[in-house]
Amino acid sequence: MSNSRLFIAVEVLDVLRTLRPREQRDLLDCFREIAAYPAKLSDFVEYDAVGRRVDVHVYGKFAVKYWDDFADRHVKILNLYFADR
Repeated sequence: MSNSRLFIAVEVLDVLRTLRPREQRDLLDCFREIAAYPAKLSDFVEYDAVGRRVDVHVYGKFAVKYWDDFADRHVKILNLYFADR
C-alpha cells in the first residue's frame, strides 16, 4: 500500500460534477484505490509530451489517467474520460 497523497486536477473535478452522485462517489473511491495501489491498477501505459510515464486505469465506462509521482509521494489524477472514446 502506497503512502502517497492524492491530487486531482480541477478539470477532472469539473467532469465529476456532471455525473450522478453515485458515479461521483464510486469514482472518488476508485481514485483513492489508485492512490493506495498505483502500479497494481494500471491497465495500460502512455507517455506524455516530456516522456513521463502516465498510467491509465479503466473503471467501468471511464478511463482514469494518472501519474505516480513517486519522488514526491503524490498520485495525480490527470484526466477522466469515457473509455470508449
